[in-house]
Amino acid sequence: MARIVVIGAGMGGLSAAARLAAGGHAVTVCEAAGRVGGKLASHEHRTAAGDFRFDLGPTLLTLPQVFEELFAATGDPLAAAVDLQRLDPIVRYRFADGTGVDTTSDARRQAEFFDDALGAGSGAAWTRLLDRGAGMWRAVEQPMFAAALTPRTAVALASRLNSLGDLAAIAPGRTLRALGRSLFTDPRQRLMLERYATYEGSDPRRAPAVLAVVPYVEQAFGGWSVAGGLHRLADALAARVADRGGRILLGTPVSQVELAGSRVDRVVLGDGRALPADVVVCNADAAILYGSLISPAPRRVPAADSFSGFVLMLGLRGRTPGLLRHTVLFSEEPYDAEFDAVFGRPGRLVDAPVLYVHASDDPSSAPAGHEAWYVLVNAARHGPDGGSGSLDWDVPGRADAYADHLLRLLAGRGLDVRDRLLFRTIRTPADLERDTGAPGGSIYGRVLHGSLGTFRRPANRSRVRGLFLVGGSTHPGGGLPLVAMSGRIVADLVGGASLRA
Repeated sequence: MARIVVIGAGMGGLSAAARLAAGGHAVTVCEAAGRVGGKLASHEHRTAAGDFRFDLGPTLLTLPQVFEELFAATGDPLAAAVDLQRLDPIVRYRFADGTGVDTTSDARRQAEFFDDALGAGSGAAWTRLLDRGAGMWRAVEQPMFAAALTPRTAVALASRLNSLGDLAAIAPGRTLRALGRSLFTDPRQRLMLERYATYEGSDPRRAPAVLAVVPYVEQAFGGWSVAGGLHRLADALAARVADRGGRILLGTPVSQVELAGSRVDRVVLGDGRALPADVVVCNADAAILYGSLISPAPRRVPAADSFSGFVLMLGLRGRTPGLLRHTVLFSEEPYDAEFDAVFGRPGRLVDAPVLYVHASDDPSSAPAGHEAWYVLVNAARHGPDGGSGSLDWDVPGRADAYADHLLRLLAGRGLDVRDRLLFRTIRTPADLERDTGAPGGSIYGRVLHGSLGTFRRPANRSRVRGLFLVGGSTHPGGGLPLVAMSGRIVADLVGGASLRA
């Protein structure tokens, strides 16, 4: 049995902790915040009308089998812990010309939706995309998502994929935008495909074509919610850690990981206490681990550079007829303007961003006769004005003025809720950084640009003996299923390692 300290109770840290505790190790999770879940958090707002609740992070779950395997491997099945609910349709996309289309996990209906909304032939074109995504998924699922990468093996693995005949499927060197232009004649379908690059905080003009696996995964395995909100998944995973004998210490920041020679020795807490450790699993951003928690740092990792998000939480009187839980409202402006702004030198406010509206129909989200809307737009990271891809979100008045602007945009795109507004709460990239520790409020860690972008993420096993990395800033990447996969990878690496000197 090893003494294992997990830094951070995000979904990656909790996933690794649950597996390691179930394996008989003495696991202690140290979380700086007063809650578990990291970016998978919730916010409650009390009013005279009743309580409103918002999911602050992911609002849609894909690849539920990842969590089904995690819970089955550590105890009772997932269904005993949370109530998963399949969404159909999954997302409604509305374009500037007034047309719109829904996505569904039924391939035949999906083709019909496109033909009815965008014209004959568009359904077949989307089916070709999904077929292409399926081939990509078969090529990358095991080597890229289910196995560990190390600095030594990254390039070798890329070569191995090519030699196995998967070169045509993965299309290295081709961007997601180039793939869309080769598959679609309708610019609206190209917009939909390019939207999926933002799920990894990336620019479709530079993101690899292999991101076409994202729409395939969403539609092949479905989009899901959790009764009571997705944050319930974090609570259930924390309970699983405790059930297997692990400890979770909330309000317990870590100030340093101390080494003895070339291996970890102990974790020093913010109050000066120290926890002896044979293994340390770090769920903090890799840039923070290597930049400030270890001294001297064994390597330098560039700061997170994916974009962030600006959020409005709206409490509304009344109900909106015909509104799906997930709605994407495209802009009349070219999509390039959005990416030029969030990745600009310096970063800038997006004048006409794509608007994402999560209007939960869960009874716990709002009082009867009311709605809780979570409105998200892509935004430059928080940082001093003048920095590449960053913007100072703490400038007085900037956030409020931008919130007013977004409400006007919503109205212009057919969802004017200003006369129904009971309250609004703003969450900027600066707030995200303060709440979660994510540098600049970056949601996805390193940006996924270039044909080998995924191989440039920090490895799960560090060069320090007994030190491992988990979560969205490391391999295999961001998003709920991938961070849970990183937990399994790390647990397997710890199980195969020599834990004591």
